Amino acid sequence: MSIRPCLFVVLAAGKGTRMKSSLPKVLHKIAGQSMLAHVLTTASGIAGGKIAVVVAPGMDAVSAEALRVAPGVRIFEQAAQRGTADAVLAAKSALDEETGSDVIVLFADTPLVRAEVIERLRAALDGGAGVAVLGFRPKDPAGYGRLLLDDDGSLEGIREEQDASDAERKIGLCNSGVMAFRVAKLSGLLSQIGSANAKSEFYLTDAIEIARNAGLKAAVVECDETDVLGVNTREQQAAAEAVWQARARSAFMRDGVSMIAPETVWLNFDTQIASDVSIEPNVVFGAGVKVEEGAQILGFCHIEGATIGKGARIGPFARFRPGARIGAKVHIGNFVEVKNTTLEEGAKANHLSYLGDGIVGAGANIGAGTIFCNYDGYNKTKTEIGEGAFIGSNTSLVAPIKIGAGAYIGSGSVITKDVSPGALAIERNTQEERPGWAEKFRAVMSRRKAAAQRK
Repeated sequence: MSIRPCLFVVLAAGKGTRMKSSLPKVLHKIAGQSMLAHVLTTASGIAGGKIAVVVAPGMDAVSAEALRVAPGVRIFEQAAQRGTADAVLAAKSALDEETGSDVIVLFADTPLVRAEVIERLRAALDGGAGVAVLGFRPKDPAGYGRLLLDDDGSLEGIREEQDASDAERKIGLCNSGVMAFRVAKLSGLLSQIGSANAKSEFYLTDAIEIARNAGLKAAVVECDETDVLGVNTREQQAAAEAVWQARARSAFMRDGVSMIAPETVWLNFDTQIASDVSIEPNVVFGAGVKVEEGAQILGFCHIEGATIGKGARIGPFARFRPGARIGAKVHIGNFVEVKNTTLEEGAKANHLSYLGDGIVGAGANIGAGTIFCNYDGYNKTKTEIGEGAFIGSNTSLVAPIKIGAGAYIGSGSVITKDVSPGALAIERNTQEERPGWAEKFRAVMSRRKAAAQRK
């Protein structure tokens, strides 16, 4: 691992017209996080690294996202999109200030590049290369620039497909665009690049030939195609999502998480799952979820903004919204929705309930059909249920309200006042029974129906 300082130049000026979106391409998300954030997070995790982000004019949202993710980044503007070399030179002042640093060029629409791959690229610089390029061998090389090697395996040049000969187009080793430089004055080298090509653009790839002419060695580091999967379309975004999810699932399983059908479990970039957690099929984790040791997540649960305690049992078909705090050994069953509510150790809500803006004490039992009536159309208010309380089925608790420890609530009640600890609260209309009414009703309705049919 190189110990030299490093400057990352992240190119984020592409508008992404093929995404057919008003949102800048690099702000589209993979696993709940923008592609730009994925790249910046990787770069930020490498010791000694500084970051420059190159944007196009008017990309204030991209600049804001870069500063949110990595507050120390410097933002540079590429006045017109005239190619990748021109984009890197937009950060000329940073390049000139960091003359003793390695320079790594990354792309904000290539979100899956891993830190270990970047370190391999820097190792090539440690091995004597002045320039190192990340290459890969796709199943279909069409559209990619080709890496041209000399007899000793060094990189001789890069040919964009539009400018390649028929023989060069048969080469399977392709350019990812990711490049590393160890050059005394990189801006000077890049300034020598011209635009005599099919697109009249300033290609960063031309730096290879210029570096070799200056006596510098150029090297290729090969990586898997998934590491450099670029995103220009919605289909490619979905493909990148699939790769990210597969990597994340595998990492969790290696760390002791069980997944019966891992391909059906969807994770967020910040999902935390401890060892000995088991996850059944078709579970979705949104942002801000933490699952502690030994919890069981049954099938078809949707979870976001929640903490699930040790040994808890969740689902199937449970939904957790932000602020759900599920204590140890809590049971949450099918079709229970929890939002901004804490359930303390051993509490249970096994069937068909909505628990919003409340607290449920340890060992309390919430019967089927219970509703925390927390919203009056203007304000949210809180329901508090004491330790060991029993809430009967089909109960509406109209907040703000407190149910004391050990209290019982009779099934079918609408509770609007606080209930004392250990008390029984029942709110029902008096049941009325009229003998013989049903038989008389059916007879009357049958006569009316017959009369209507004769007309």
